[in-house]
Formats: sequence, C-alpha cells, structure tokens
Amino acid sequence: MIKVLVVEDDPMVSKLHEVYINQLDGFRLAHTSKNSEDALEYLTSQNVDLVILDVFMPGKDGMELLQDIRSQGINVDIIMISAANDKERIMKALRLGVFDYIIKPFEFERFSIALNNYKQRYLICRKDGALSQTELDYSLLNRSKNITGKIPKGLEKTTLYNVWQEIVKIDGNFTTEEISKKVGISRVSIRKYLEFLKSINILHLELNRGSVGRPVYKYKCINRNATIVSSYVE
Repeated sequence: MIKVLVVEDDPMVSKLHEVYINQLDGFRLAHTSKNSEDALEYLTSQNVDLVILDVFMPGKDGMELLQDIRSQGINVDIIMISAANDKERIMKALRLGVFDYIIKPFEFERFSIALNNYKQRYLICRKDGALSQTELDYSLLNRSKNITGKIPKGLEKTTLYNVWQEIVKIDGNFTTEEISKKVGISRVSIRKYLEFLKSINILHLELNRGSVGRPVYKYKCINRNATIVSSYVE
C-alpha cells in the first residue's frame, strides 16, 4: 500500500484529495498537513512514499518545503498540485525531481493518471533484481509510445484516424465535447485519444478562463505533421 501525505492549506481541496485517493487502488492517505512545518515534522518521523504538495501556503511555501526535503535527503517522491503555472516555478520543481506537476483546477482523470503512473514506477522499483532496458523505457521513462509506434491498449486505429481528421480541420482551440460530437463517441472515450495525442506532442492542453462560469480545458494542435499520426494508424 502506497502511503500518501497531503500538504494543502485549503480544507476543501485537502478533502477533495482525500476523496480522490480513496477511489484509487493501492493508495492510503497517511496524514494531512496544513503547512510546511507540520509536513516536514511528519516526514522526519514517519515513513511516507508519496507527498501531494501545494505551492501557495502560509509560512514556508511548497517550493521551500520541496527544497528542504531534498536538502535533508528525505527519501520520498513528490507530486505537486498547484495553481502556480509560471514556467520558472514549474521548471524549478522538475529540476528538484518532482514526479508530476498538476495545475489547478484539475479533473479526477488527471489526478488518477498521475497516481497510477506513480504506482507503476513504485511497483517496478520494488521488484527483485536489476531493471532491464525494456522496463526502464516502458515503465520508468514512459517512452513506450515513442519506441514501439503502437497506440495504447484500448484505443483503435480507425477511431484515432477519425479523431485526427477532425482535429486538423480546426484552426484554434477545441474541447473534448466538440470532438466527441464530430466523431460520434463518448467524451470519456474521446479524452483517451486526445490524451494519447498530447503524450506524443501533437496536442497541448490549455486552461481557458472565461468571463462567466468555471474555467474550461481546451486542446490545441501544436504539431500538424501527419506522418507522426500515420505511424500509429497504418
């Protein structure tokens, strides 16, 4: 069981993390901290596998806590979840070795992808014996799509081709729902294809803040090289 420490000062967001964690197999919420000081004290006295860490908190912020964790050699992995989306902060977090970085607001699907990817690495690293190159590429470096040229299990080549044909007709941003209506399959299914295209650097996911209502995530095609997509559907 993967033990998780949540470091989040907003009680509502902290509760949301707890609900999400409880929906995922193999994870257990070990403790919740409202500030960096409590979190660091907990980490120095208890064994935790994963920290879900916010950036903006009273007192020491999440970036300072991340630096403290690394400088003190505390053996724990970090996933940052924050509204902080400036490139400098994100790159600094990545250089300090965070496993993933999720920008608020986010959906359960993105949360579950991050934690399940982490679980895959966690289980591989606890196997007996040395790692093979295949395990390193597929499970730890997440390069399987680029190495094999095969679409993930559960996706169909024909549908991927149809999704791509609709995307290239669009000049600007688009939502999952828009592509779902054009292709004629559910939003849940379409999102899997869009996330795959994002993973091979065809699409970029952007947060669009409208004047009214909640923010909307929209995709944008950043690479119209049909050869890349063709290698997966031929």
